[in-house]
Amino acid sequence: MLKHLDFGIIITVILIVLFGSYNIYTCSNKAPQQIRWLILSLVISYVVLLIDYVNIKMYVKIFYWLCMMVLLYTLFFGKTINGATGWIYVGFYIQPAEMAKIALIMMLGVKIEEMEFKVNNIKNLIILGIYCAIPMGLIIKQPDMGMTMVLFFIVVGVAFSAKLNLKVLAAGILAVIIAVVGVWNSGHFIKPYQKGRIIAFLDPESYALGDGYQLLQSMTGVGSGGFFGKILTGEKRDNGGYVASNVPEPQTDFIFAVTTENFGTFGAIILLSLYGFLIYRMIAIAKIAKDGFGMIVASGLATYFTFAILQNGGMAIGIMPITGITFPLLSYGGSSLLTTVVAIALVLNIGMRRKKIVF
Repeated sequence: MLKHLDFGIIITVILIVLFGSYNIYTCSNKAPQQIRWLILSLVISYVVLLIDYVNIKMYVKIFYWLCMMVLLYTLFFGKTINGATGWIYVGFYIQPAEMAKIALIMMLGVKIEEMEFKVNNIKNLIILGIYCAIPMGLIIKQPDMGMTMVLFFIVVGVAFSAKLNLKVLAAGILAVIIAVVGVWNSGHFIKPYQKGRIIAFLDPESYALGDGYQLLQSMTGVGSGGFFGKILTGEKRDNGGYVASNVPEPQTDFIFAVTTENFGTFGAIILLSLYGFLIYRMIAIAKIAKDGFGMIVASGLATYFTFAILQNGGMAIGIMPITGITFPLLSYGGSSLLTTVVAIALVLNIGMRRKKIVF
């Protein structure tokens, strides 16, 4: 099986995390913690690679419901950070929604395989919808609209991979859009600061001293990097750089702005090329997976990466609204890094064991 292990993915993941850690170092004191989380993630990933993913699949339902219970617990006993009650303390703070994201992908893989990919059957579609609605509802209640968006686009990607009728898929997306409009005008679920971020995204200059402040400072920092960035050209950076000095918590939501300030458009191109290779290899593994579960998991994770990169990178340059979505592998965050790296290890596991055993 070792010859089927995709070392390209492993090297790419490590390069991105180390590059991200350097950029975290330039704007905060969180880089050592990120390196420790990387080491822990790689150790756990090694264990995941040793176990046949078919055996892991047997415990997916337990993992899913455990994550749902932890999400429910978080609503009542979690810590509120930046307006969302989405963290719990277990010796250190973790964000259960990160685990729920992976649990949902795996659960959809199990259920769709059990249904023999008959996702256009109305009964099966309702069942899958319920499994999707539970984590989304619990995360909306926190409220964490960024993670809710992530789950929604993961579901769309999985549905497309499972060959859901495109008319049904389009109708579902339309229904969600109508629901979002209803929620927007209901006065519930969406907090005033979340509305403010979206309104400010459309016209940040008019809200330069309020909700548009972060966006304008991020765009200024990105532009200041030029093509080669301040680090590559040896330009002096006071207090860690413009983004570090003017954007709150730059090591998380705005790490892409820090990166482009440091390494410019050139660095952004190299970074996005690494992500492009990573997503390409995940899709390749999805195509050769020996079962439906493997295909859905690899497709779901590729969808997550694609959306999260577009959303986080887009909000740093002003083409997407600001949400709490982190840049996978690049942003600071222990629970995010751990769950993402371990999920990639599961995809590697699927690629390693792609051959069916024939007696």
